[in-house]
Amino acid sequence: MHLYHLPALLSTLAFTTALPAPIPPSTSDAKPLPLLIWHGLGDNYAAEGLHSTGDLAAKVHPGTYVYYIRVDDDSSKDRSGSFFGNITAQSEDICEAIKADVKLVDPDTGRVRADALGFSQGGQFLRGLVERCEGLDVRSLVTFGSQHNGIAEFQKCGTYDLVCKGASKLVGDNAWTDYVQRTVVPAQYFRERNDTTGEPTEGYLEHSHFLAAINNEKKEKNATYAERIARLETFAMYVFEEDTTVVPKESGWFADVNSTSGEVTELRNRPIYKEDWLGLKKLDQKGDLVFRTAPGKHMELETKVLKKAFAEFFGPEREDGDSKDVPEEIMTAEGVLGLAPGSQQVLDALKSSIRYGQRYTGWHPDL
Repeated sequence: MHLYHLPALLSTLAFTTALPAPIPPSTSDAKPLPLLIWHGLGDNYAAEGLHSTGDLAAKVHPGTYVYYIRVDDDSSKDRSGSFFGNITAQSEDICEAIKADVKLVDPDTGRVRADALGFSQGGQFLRGLVERCEGLDVRSLVTFGSQHNGIAEFQKCGTYDLVCKGASKLVGDNAWTDYVQRTVVPAQYFRERNDTTGEPTEGYLEHSHFLAAINNEKKEKNATYAERIARLETFAMYVFEEDTTVVPKESGWFADVNSTSGEVTELRNRPIYKEDWLGLKKLDQKGDLVFRTAPGKHMELETKVLKKAFAEFFGPEREDGDSKDVPEEIMTAEGVLGLAPGSQQVLDALKSSIRYGQRYTGWHPDL
């Protein structure tokens, strides 16, 4: 996944310079919570587009400290680590690195209180971090195009992406071998189901090193995982409407899909919800489990969608009773671009967006 330079939205063409000044995204004097961002497969923590995303979050909520999660300070090794490595061990190291960052730790409590944003596989990895990282207290977890219920197929690789091709070749028919489960990152969220019974296969339940564990699908349930997810103030899951990279795309909402018939079993009709293995039911009953769609293909992220999510779910701590709703005025052309209302800069930026068709575009196997 690569997120490119911040664009002006094509949808802002509907606005004119006669618009009123936007309501500031954050009017509170309170300091915004730090933001953890975990990138997706094939990306790296130092990518320009990822940092543009962090810059946008700080524009919406000035003063936001953004921590870009990585498995290595070398960006090339961090990218390779998104394909090869043991995600459980990686997460343990990341947990310690987060708690060692003095800008993240609350000096009064000694804990990390933060918001979290996950792109593609980074979404389920962040959720696993919420469940497993002692000393990390996440307020809002937001995921885009993630695979919370796993993948049924491994995505295709670009023609010249040898790292991706190497990972795919290793998997083959060996997804449930201990070596692959310890070594190939996408294999660790591969999920196999019996389309006749609708149940996950024995191979998956027995050998899945990561997904079956963090989804509490194994016989022995971890009550701590459910407690920590239920404590979230918000868990917002975005699915891309035209996503063909994540198979099935409904995995981003914890839905289960019959690969033969295409029948979708929504989260609320599954045992993981009914028996509340993960605290999702408790979260839903509080009104804090959010299902959203985003236009476009996998990781084609429009600035407007991101900005609204940042304004709604991130920023300073909310007082009891505070609404998460975002006024429509925040989504004006000037507000999206961070420019003075009615300025020539707005028109110039809109013309630029037409010329280059700019928008957030994510890692895609055809690129």
